[in-house]
Amino acid sequence: MDFGRLITAMVTPFDANGQIDWQTTARLIDYLIDEQQSASIVVCGTTGESPTLSDNEKLELFRFAVKHTAGRAKIIAGTGSNNTAHSVHLTKEAEACGVDGALIVAPYYNRPSQEGLYQHFKAVAEATALPIVLYNVEGRTGVNISAATTLRLAQIDNIVATKDCASTDQLTQIIAGAPEGFVVYSGDDSMTLPSLAVGAYGIVSVASHIVGAEMKQLIDAYLSGDVQEAVRINGKLFPVFKGLFYCPHPVPNPVAVKYALGLKGIPVGGVRLPLDTVTEPEAAFIRDLIQ
Repeated sequence: MDFGRLITAMVTPFDANGQIDWQTTARLIDYLIDEQQSASIVVCGTTGESPTLSDNEKLELFRFAVKHTAGRAKIIAGTGSNNTAHSVHLTKEAEACGVDGALIVAPYYNRPSQEGLYQHFKAVAEATALPIVLYNVEGRTGVNISAATTLRLAQIDNIVATKDCASTDQLTQIIAGAPEGFVVYSGDDSMTLPSLAVGAYGIVSVASHIVGAEMKQLIDAYLSGDVQEAVRINGKLFPVFKGLFYCPHPVPNPVAVKYALGLKGIPVGGVRLPLDTVTEPEAAFIRDLIQ
């Protein structure tokens, strides 16, 4: 399974009552594929506000995305949690919805050992035929999937990739030891170019909602050997990469990108509590950033 170089972790559009806006979801999927050149879309990841979506809402979103995309891009279901049994259950349900793969985050809050992490991901992988993408984001989960544990998991046939927000040192260790067919995606937009430079395959992005087509140009330039052009594009996009998370202080994902999409003519609504909407100074910063 090739999920492509540019994957967007999609926001979940809500209406004025905080319910899923299906018409806007369809429009957003089209926009991400046609205008922002996403090869795959993560549905119900952290950017999609998975902690505040019910299982029924997630399954509806999986089915809707598969049907509406109609093969134009791969759909990766965010089905991980800090409960192994629940992660297994939701992944099996997502498989029945026809998704192309599953993104499984490291269990958060529990802070399991490396052996616990291995057994967690192994249990999910063994319960499904779906290709599995690991998701390592210590800043949110409180635990790092070590390079050694990642490489151990990479030996499992249907664990095919990792989305890793660790340092380039860790990415380098994984890439150097990975078996054939196992690929590494950066999970940090601002690390796209540095990660490619140490051998990463691509990026699972939030900023690609806004600058995806240019990010694809950056990736293509680097892969074609035009490093100078890749550096130029990276420098141009870097303020957007950082600004969507620091505007002008840290803002929880996906608060800023949802506001930015509205400015781009894709009104995806607000966020569910405990997240809150942008303040006026934050809104002004984002307007200046992308317009």
